[in-house]
Amino acid sequence: MKRFLIAVGILLELTACNPQPYSPTVPTLPTVPSSSPSPISSVPSISSFPPLPVPFSPQAPFAVWDPLHEETCEEMSLIMVHHFLTGAPLTREDAEGELLAMVAWEMRNGYAVDVTIDELARIAKDYYGYDATVYRGGDVTLKNIRRLIADGSPVIVPAAGQMLGNPYFSGEGPPYHMLVLTGFDATHIITNDPGTRRGEEYRYPHATVMDAIHDWTGDKETIREGERAMMVLHSPRVSP
Repeated sequence: MKRFLIAVGILLELTACNPQPYSPTVPTLPTVPSSSPSPISSVPSISSFPPLPVPFSPQAPFAVWDPLHEETCEEMSLIMVHHFLTGAPLTREDAEGELLAMVAWEMRNGYAVDVTIDELARIAKDYYGYDATVYRGGDVTLKNIRRLIADGSPVIVPAAGQMLGNPYFSGEGPPYHMLVLTGFDATHIITNDPGTRRGEEYRYPHATVMDAIHDWTGDKETIREGERAMMVLHSPRVSP
């Protein structure tokens, strides 16, 4: 999300257009405090689950990997899950427009270049109207990830990006990254990784993902010391 000077121009352009974030017209679920996550479903543990149909876009929808787009993995992860929950398709034009509007909104609301998982949960609430559950520490296990996905919830995880070892990343990869976990089998976790155009249903070994999960510490030099964390969003419930 390094905005630099290019972001100033985008902000001015979008502010002039007065973009309005999506506002749900239905009541949202009760807020679940991130410090007290809701119990994970007792879905029986299974060894494989096909990827949830989460629409994919790289964080640079038109392959313009400028300083702004190099740092928008958090936003695109949130946008992908939003489109999964609403059932709306995600075109390149949609992805780019929504990404720029969200970045402009974040800048107006004082968010820093990189955001933690808690901050992304707050953005999901304030921008889209979703409630989020953040799991930490000992709750971030392969077993729990499998159960959440099998229960129909894509899982957003923060990561020390260079620990993922994705050959399609530029150079060593981003020090800090976010991606969406959508499915799994006996050996791999299936992801929508916005860090590459080849990221749709990209498969990482279990251990690679689990070792790489680290929340933002505020310093790329200490990212591998970041807390283990993951997040799921809750779709608004329609009143009977």
